[in-house]
Amino acid sequence: MIMYWVFFCVFVYVNDSIVLGINNLRSMAVSGDPKSRGELRSFDNSDELATNLAEYIAQLSDISVKDRGVFTIALSGGCLINLMGKLCEAPYSKTVDWTKWYVFWADERAVSKNHVDSNYKLAKDGFLSKVPVLNSHIYSINDNATTEDAAEEYEFTIRQLVKVRTVDVSAISDCPKFDLILLCVGEDGHIASLFPGHPALEDKDNWVTFITDSPVPPPERITFTLPVINSASNVALVVAGEENKANALSIIFSDDNDDIDALSLPAQMVRPTDGELVWFVAKGISSEPDGSNSGHGCPP
Repeated sequence: MIMYWVFFCVFVYVNDSIVLGINNLRSMAVSGDPKSRGELRSFDNSDELATNLAEYIAQLSDISVKDRGVFTIALSGGCLINLMGKLCEAPYSKTVDWTKWYVFWADERAVSKNHVDSNYKLAKDGFLSKVPVLNSHIYSINDNATTEDAAEEYEFTIRQLVKVRTVDVSAISDCPKFDLILLCVGEDGHIASLFPGHPALEDKDNWVTFITDSPVPPPERITFTLPVINSASNVALVVAGEENKANALSIIFSDDNDDIDALSLPAQMVRPTDGELVWFVAKGISSEPDGSNSGHGCPP
């Protein structure tokens, strides 16, 4: 097994002071399970992260298409769509086999597709409208149903695609095995719409579930459950923009986190059972020449 050794610094802002959070981080191994924390890729800014992320996605797409004839990818919201923008540029715009992509959402807000809070709208406007992914291969969540019905309907759709093996299946969990699930990590360590301490984190019966009490608006959301996330062939967790996420990172990668309640930090619970986990971490938001924010930060 290849071990990844990464040296990086994360800075935490406390009362306007910069505190050194993590320095000269050792390996990603957890005692007894050397790959569970995954590979950590650290970058000086979000632009460098975006370049590496585009190459990572393009390579996985190429491998999956050659191996299975399709590439199944599940997106979330936040910073990811902006960071995926380099895939719309050369060489990827011409070299990626976009017709083999099947696009899903790991979570969605219970709003209309044209609402500013919609993850679908974010992806459509910022990415999918700029690459030739077939419309019939884009599986958005029904915005006309209740959250409960929308979750059940989305799970049924995925189950039908698993039956015909458009979406692969995990031999370990019998859950769908997406080729790649891309997730942005929130300030509180949440991933998809799985928030700290929420009962949805312990849902092992469903592939897709719903919540009506998100701690950040909008309150109603649909989300993949952890068994589905952890059944993927590849999971990428992206941390970009907010320095106050460093505390969560320091806990996740600490050698002394056995006493930490896993439910309090959902990102810590992402441990693919038969797949690869990669962290993409930017130390700060890169700025435009005029000093304005480039828009790569991860909102809730």
